[in-house]
Amino acid sequence: MNWDTVKGKWAQAKGDVKTKWGQLTDDDLTEIDGQREKLAGKIQERYGIVKEEAEKQIDEHFKTK
Repeated sequence: MNWDTVKGKWAQAKGDVKTKWGQLTDDDLTEIDGQREKLAGKIQERYGIVKEEAEKQIDEHFKTK
């Protein structure tokens, strides 16, 4: 899925993101507001992974949506 589409449908995507990355809080999702870089940063922070791994997970998750 194109990230512009995800950003445009962020209200709907939040539930899906919360299911995939359960350690993200509702406040995190509000702060992210559809911004890919912020999502990657929060995943890094919550899961203790490097930026490249967070971005890979995001790409893999949204390519099938």
